[in-house]
Amino acid sequence: MRAFEYASPTTKEQAAALLGDKWDDIGILAGGTDLLSLMKDDISKPRRLVDIKGIKEMQGIRHAPATGLRIGALVTLQELLEHAAVKKEYPALAQAATGVASMQLRNAGTVGGDLCQRPRCWYFRNGNGLLAQDSSGKSLVVDGENKYHAILGNSGPAYFVNPSSLAPALIALGARIKVYGPKGSREVALEQFFTTPQKDGEREYLLKPNEIITEITVPAASGVRSATYAVHEREALDWPLAAASVALKMSGTKITSARVVLGQVAPIPWAAAEADKLLAGKVVSEQVAKDAGAAAVTGARALSQNAYKIQLAKVAVKRAILQASEGRA
Repeated sequence: MRAFEYASPTTKEQAAALLGDKWDDIGILAGGTDLLSLMKDDISKPRRLVDIKGIKEMQGIRHAPATGLRIGALVTLQELLEHAAVKKEYPALAQAATGVASMQLRNAGTVGGDLCQRPRCWYFRNGNGLLAQDSSGKSLVVDGENKYHAILGNSGPAYFVNPSSLAPALIALGARIKVYGPKGSREVALEQFFTTPQKDGEREYLLKPNEIITEITVPAASGVRSATYAVHEREALDWPLAAASVALKMSGTKITSARVVLGQVAPIPWAAAEADKLLAGKVVSEQVAKDAGAAAVTGARALSQNAYKIQLAKVAVKRAILQASEGRA
């Protein structure tokens, strides 16, 4: 690992002052479960680490039935899934956190870190860049090993999948994210936070190099039933092959409105608008859930080795809808 400076601010203002204008200059250290691995592999080479774990205002969970949920960016995944209100009112979120099978990662990894972790694409992790292109600009993914890559939003140049465990659930639940930088605080819908890079040097999210996530807010969950279902290759620690989070507003057994968001299938958490439209006004049934799964992958385009992910995404959506409609946490 390369030598680096170390700073440990106690306020968000101090932290912002320590950040720079270039991504490669500064590393933000929270749980460190992703950053330290990138540094050891010489993919990330910060000259300074800014340790934000001591910023108390970025910690803790608050819940009020009338206004919803406030999650500090430094809340760990374990804290999230153990919180009584999260388990009861936002089961999709608790289930998404539970899907991180490693107790060590859940106790160290933070909510903010999960949203900002870098892609697990093996080309990126082996030093071939975020877009995994050769010297001529041709993608290494399209004709290479691509069985874990994107089936949606993959018309190029990005083919990696967004790795966040929590983002699909948070987006389905209508979450907003707050960030802080030299110009103060700003807030954005989490769905708009993620972006598909078009050239090297761009990131997968709209955070600027001199900004940090401070908190995530989720609207009140009254009348909403939610669930997350992820398909894993094995039960041991691993990232899902495909995942789906759904949030259903229901009147009896009828869905009045729905949000379906796919994970691990596109460079961004994939909002499945066609599935939302199909579900609205329907009575939940096995067939309706199956049809919604098919609608969720509208426009999917398989690469040479990952066509199987289309079926897995359909199954994840179907099972998440059925689970949510039954109100099972």
